[in-house]
Amino acid sequence: MRLLCYLVLCITLTTLMTPLSANASSLSKADYHFAAIENLAEQEIGKIVLTRIYQELGLNIDITSFAGNRAQHEANSGLKAGETMRIWTYGNENKNLIRVPTAYYSLTTSAFKLTNNPIQINKASDLKGYNIVRIRGVKHTNNITKGLRNISDSPSTVAMFKLLLQGNVDIALTNYIDGIEVLKKLNLENEIVASKPLAELKLYHYIHKDHRDLVSKVDNMIKQLKSTGQLTEIIMAAEAAVLDEHLRVKPSQLNESSK
Repeated sequence: MRLLCYLVLCITLTTLMTPLSANASSLSKADYHFAAIENLAEQEIGKIVLTRIYQELGLNIDITSFAGNRAQHEANSGLKAGETMRIWTYGNENKNLIRVPTAYYSLTTSAFKLTNNPIQINKASDLKGYNIVRIRGVKHTNNITKGLRNISDSPSTVAMFKLLLQGNVDIALTNYIDGIEVLKKLNLENEIVASKPLAELKLYHYIHKDHRDLVSKVDNMIKQLKSTGQLTEIIMAAEAAVLDEHLRVKPSQLNESSK
């Protein structure tokens, strides 16, 4: 009798818990899945900001980071619903992606060199003739080095700075905020310095054409958040979170990265 009562109790509890579990699962399920570029500070910031923008629309999103070229393939092929953010010209190169008209973040392209290196880089044309490393698949550094020789690609900012320290390249190109933050975490602020801004570019969210109905909704929300000042607050909080937590790297990582 006790065994029968125990079995009935277990069945009853299971029946009651099942819909609760299903409901919890549906709440956590993402409405859309997007791609981003890995190992870049501005992309990590964009992931936080874009998630908040979609939350304001009552939508949950999931963002997966890839190498630059892989992120482009995932978005343009429709495997993902789009990309978190890219520069303006990215839309001209990927016809399956629709640019959300209003930018929600920006970046500054900077050249990083050894402090004891006398070369002066004050504008994009000054890059000519030098050995340069950039992060693979990143459009703003691809664009600024178009037509130049002696260009190599690297998987991350940490790996680029290792090449710079070893004397294998003269210049490492990346977004200013990304480069400065990695220098801080590696304690290399006295060894490597940044140039003056070489380019300042707005960053836009891109949505695959299969989800074109999202474009106006997201654009209107970005405009609304800008007008109220909320977007600035969201960005500031995201930058603080990324700079304090997301890019914690140790000097030992220079020895771990060999590419």
